[in-house]
Amino acid sequence: MTETKSTKLNLILRDLKSSVIAFSGGVDSSFLVHRVKSLDIPKVIAVTIKTSYMPAREIDEASEFAASQGIDHKIINIEFPEIIRHNPLERCYLCKKTLFTKIIEFAGENGYKHILDGTNADDTEEFRPGLRALKELSVRSPLAEAGLTKKDIRELTYKSGFSFHNKPAMACLLTRVPYDTEISEGMLRMIEKAEDYLFEKGFPGARVRMHDNIARIECIPGYMEKMINNPDRELIIKNLKEIGFRYISLDLEGYRTGSMNPETRER
Repeated sequence: MTETKSTKLNLILRDLKSSVIAFSGGVDSSFLVHRVKSLDIPKVIAVTIKTSYMPAREIDEASEFAASQGIDHKIINIEFPEIIRHNPLERCYLCKKTLFTKIIEFAGENGYKHILDGTNADDTEEFRPGLRALKELSVRSPLAEAGLTKKDIRELTYKSGFSFHNKPAMACLLTRVPYDTEISEGMLRMIEKAEDYLFEKGFPGARVRMHDNIARIECIPGYMEKMINNPDRELIIKNLKEIGFRYISLDLEGYRTGSMNPETRER
């Protein structure tokens, strides 16, 4: 079944010559960039949007992967969109609309016909307001169109020999803050520093959800016990407090997407 979907993806991509790929550096968009490159499709460029709420580590990894694949890569810097300064419930929709409008402008100025993104088939089943913006802007999602799920993509990536097949999902830093909260640069840097520190301490994919001066840590499966029994636990607490958090808590439910979503839409 996965190979059938993979073949369908190839057929879709071969029809989408002259394309800009919105490239975040995550598993899905990295797989898409790799597949396009392997098909030797002409006139394709990967574009990464850099904002203050995108983790810098993700931007760096996107650049490194594009270079390793020999694919043209462009980073577009944009200021924090004031329309999402207070982290509204429609944040993802407003953000996607803003960022992809920039990508569309770039495509038009440089003669590219199509805009592609890494949305997969699973994403279409979740609470993702940003998908509405993609539809309105006529952005194509080849992975979703081919029916490829996250599991399929990880399997195909593994077979291609890439180590990022099991890379934890990354989302923008705004997902770490409750809705209807005014966002400051200081808050974003605190969250990013805390998550980078946990990554360095051996906790990939950990989320630091910010509730005023409380850091609520969500660990991906298999890491919660490691966190609780870690001999460096006191050091972790000390470092997160030095970053600026007063209280450090471990969420016993662990990492889950949409944990900041309104309760009625969370499950």
